[in-house]
Amino acid sequence: MIKSMTGFGKAESSGALKNIVCEIKALNFRYLETTVRLPRKYGFLEEAIKSKVKENLKRGKVEVYIYIDSITDSDIKVVVDKNLARQYYSELLELQKVLGLKESPDLKMITGLPDVIKQLPAVLDEVEIMTEVLAPLTEALEKLDGMRLSEGEKLKEDMEKRVLLILKALSFIEERAPLVSAFYKEKLESGINELLKDNISIKEDRILLEVAIFADRSNIDEEIVRLKSHMEQFTKLLGEEEESAGKKMDFLVQEMNREAITIGSKANDIEITSKVLLIKSEIEKIREQVQNIE
Repeated sequence: MIKSMTGFGKAESSGALKNIVCEIKALNFRYLETTVRLPRKYGFLEEAIKSKVKENLKRGKVEVYIYIDSITDSDIKVVVDKNLARQYYSELLELQKVLGLKESPDLKMITGLPDVIKQLPAVLDEVEIMTEVLAPLTEALEKLDGMRLSEGEKLKEDMEKRVLLILKALSFIEERAPLVSAFYKEKLESGINELLKDNISIKEDRILLEVAIFADRSNIDEEIVRLKSHMEQFTKLLGEEEESAGKKMDFLVQEMNREAITIGSKANDIEITSKVLLIKSEIEKIREQVQNIE
């Protein structure tokens, strides 16, 4: 099952007390790296959110945004410091007597004094909040996964086409490789005859020795076999249900490129070189696509 590492998911949840919006954005990355952004007072949710993401994603740079809006004032608690109010009142009465004032301190005056009335954040029920956040988070992850699967299918189709192009070029190379030594022998004999103008004869076994040395140096049978094997393994990964195939594919692409380079350096044939250039180009395009796969 091929999945892209890129995608986006968004979900919302509205309860009696809070509106919660969850957005998740995922990009290419070699490992799993999760960043959570949410209101500071809900910071205790961060590790639980990261753990939930880890259950669903294996690789990628993931950014999670949690927006929490309170519908009511339940997040605020009003506290009246009655002891402090009594002290203020007592001292003000004493001050009234000292100054000889007729006006006595009233409730409005007392409640307006510093720290008599405070607005404090209410104590949060962490389990309840986590439960409320978990619903949109799970839904957003599901939407993200759906997009990643859809993108993964497109990547798979593209890579399958490129695999076919590589195999076709490799088939041509496999058919032409045995002829290269024969072409070299003809070219060698022609060159020698041109230089010597048939005045001096060259022993056939000497020519055959040169051809044998050339054939050994330019033999690409092993490289062809290995490249075909890598292509078969890569094709198998494209069709398997296994998740997180990206790392295996990345390794195979490196090996495929290594064999293609060796074939190109050993072949000594312009027709084969042309096909090798095509193969390397397609491998590079596959490599770029593999970078997007989980």
